[in-house]
Amino acid sequence: MVRKNRYQQYSEPLPERGPVESLIYWRDPKKSGPVFGGVLLVLLALTYFSLISVVAYLSLLGLTGTISFRIYKNIVQAVQKTGDGHPFKDLLEFDVSLPQEKVKEVSEVAVAHINAAVVELRRLFLVEDLVDSIKFGVLLWTLTYLGAWFNGMTLIIIAWVALFSLPKVYETNKTQIDANLEIVRTKLAEITSKVKAAIPIGKKAEEKKDQ
Repeated sequence: MVRKNRYQQYSEPLPERGPVESLIYWRDPKKSGPVFGGVLLVLLALTYFSLISVVAYLSLLGLTGTISFRIYKNIVQAVQKTGDGHPFKDLLEFDVSLPQEKVKEVSEVAVAHINAAVVELRRLFLVEDLVDSIKFGVLLWTLTYLGAWFNGMTLIIIAWVALFSLPKVYETNKTQIDANLEIVRTKLAEITSKVKAAIPIGKKAEEKKDQ
């Protein structure tokens, strides 16, 4: 009965947390599509051209577009004898400065994550828990194969596509995915417990913690 209620809770839609989540979950395809396609296009361009070339060409393309639009609006205003003014007046008056409180908040969150990562890496590299360090070693060993198969830019492109696809797939099939993940977590917990019980070092570490 408890399991059923939990799955019913999983079937509820995910709460909205902000514009980023709205983009990732494709709440408005007219916004998510251009963001996903635009960034993907830039990432694909970076696989064939240098960063400087991509930035220069994109900037030149944008500048050409704004200059052309400005000249076009000036011609229209001269022919129609209207006083609409600068076509980008609203954008020029828009405040693009970063709020100090938001920057401070983001910096504090980033520092907290960095500190937590440093502590965790120290724990893994200095083998505080043998089983965790072995699992970390297996992960690093897997990454060596990923590095041999894909370069960094390819992995970034895959991550970007996954960011805009996996969350939506998870939201749509939340109940089934959570049920399968629960089975996998239970199996991993059982295997980890058996490995720790079979390793003398793990037993000593647990005895010290109990004392």
